Amino acid sequence: MRSAPRLPRTAASITLIGAACAVLSACGDPPGAPGGGVAGTPEVGVIVAAPQVLPLVTELPGRIASTEVAEVRPQVTGIILARSFTEGSVVKAGQLLYQIDPATYRASVDSAKAALDKVQANLVVARLKSHRLQELAAMKAASQQDADDAAASLLQAEADVASAKATLEQQRINLDYTRVLAPIAGRIGRSTVTQGALVTANQTTALSTVQRLDPVYVDVTQDSSQMLSLSQAIAAGRLKPGSTKARLLLENGATYALEGRLKVSEVTVDQATGAVTLRAEFPNPKGLLLPGMFVRAVVEEGVLPDALLVPQPAVTRDESGRPVIHVVGADNKLERRHVQADRAIGGQWLITSGLKAGERVVVEGQDKARPASVVDPKPLGAAPGAAAAASSPASAN
Repeated sequence: MRSAPRLPRTAASITLIGAACAVLSACGDPPGAPGGGVAGTPEVGVIVAAPQVLPLVTELPGRIASTEVAEVRPQVTGIILARSFTEGSVVKAGQLLYQIDPATYRASVDSAKAALDKVQANLVVARLKSHRLQELAAMKAASQQDADDAAASLLQAEADVASAKATLEQQRINLDYTRVLAPIAGRIGRSTVTQGALVTANQTTALSTVQRLDPVYVDVTQDSSQMLSLSQAIAAGRLKPGSTKARLLLENGATYALEGRLKVSEVTVDQATGAVTLRAEFPNPKGLLLPGMFVRAVVEEGVLPDALLVPQPAVTRDESGRPVIHVVGADNKLERRHVQADRAIGGQWLITSGLKAGERVVVEGQDKARPASVVDPKPLGAAPGAAAAASSPASAN
C-alpha cells in the first residue's frame, strides 16, 4: 500500500497563512474601533455656567413664644365665689375671670366713707373758727396766738380730709380687686383654683395664664461666627442684604402657610452656646402655632448677584477629598479643576471659586476621557434656574 504524496514545504506554509487570515477575517473588527479600528473622540455632556441672582437662605432651629403673656394673680385675700370662664377659651381684656367674696371689702368702703364724712364736718367747724378769730385779731379783740392756733387747726382738718379721701379710694380699689379681670386679650389656660378656694394677695401661684397667640414670636438661634461672616460679606459687596421675610417648617416637616418677618436681633452673644437669638413674628389666626413648639425658621441671609450653580453630578472628589469639576476649554480639551463648593441648593452645588461664567462644565461622561484629552461636548440644555430656597450649609470641602 502506497502512502499519500507529500506537499512541498513551501506550499504547506502558504496554506497555513491563508487559513489564519480567513480566521481573522471571520472575527471582524475589534469592538469600539469604527472605520477599521481608529478610536473615536469621547462624548461628554456639558452645561454653560451662567451667573444668576440667588437668594441665600438657611434653616435655623427655634421655638414658638407668645407675643404677650400675663399670669393672673389675686391682689386681695378672700374666698373664690365663682369662676367665669371656660378653660382654653379666648378671653377679652377686662373680662371677669374670678369673683372673690367682696363682703369685707364693701364694709371697709362704708367705714372709710363714714370717716370721711366726720373729718369733713370737723373741717367746716375749723374753717369758721379760723375765719372768726382772724377778724377779731384784726380788731384787737382776740390775741394773735388764738388766731394762729385756729389757722393751724384748719390746716390739720384739711389734711385729715385728704387722708380720709385717700383711705376711701384705697378701700374702693380693694373692692374692685375682688373682681379678677383678664389683663390682656388671648387664650386662657387651665385654672389652678376652684370655687371655695382661699387665695391671698400677690400669691406666688398664678390662678391662670392668658397668652396672646395671634401673632406669635419665633425665637431662633444663629451661630455668631456665621453671622460675622455674613456681615463681612455684605460689607465687602460680595453679598447683598437679604429681606426680612421668613418661612416656617413645622415639627412634622410641613411648611406653615403664612409668611413672617424678622423683627429684632439680640444684642449679646450667649456665652454658653456662642449663638445669637433672632426673633421673627408670624400671624397665627387659626391658633395652629402654640408656645413652646419646636420649629425651623427659613430666613434669607442675603442675595448673591452673580451666583454660579452646577448640578451635583458635575462635582467629584480627588484622592484628598477636595471637590473638583471638569471643564471643556476652547480647543475642546478636558481640564480638571479644583473648586470651592459652598453649599448644596436642591440638586446643585453653589461654586464660589474655581469657575468663571461662560465656561462649559462637564456633567456626564467625564470618566470617559483623561484631562488634557480632546472631547466632543454635547449641550445638556441651559443651566437650571436659581433654586427657590437654599438648604442648610452643606460644605463639599
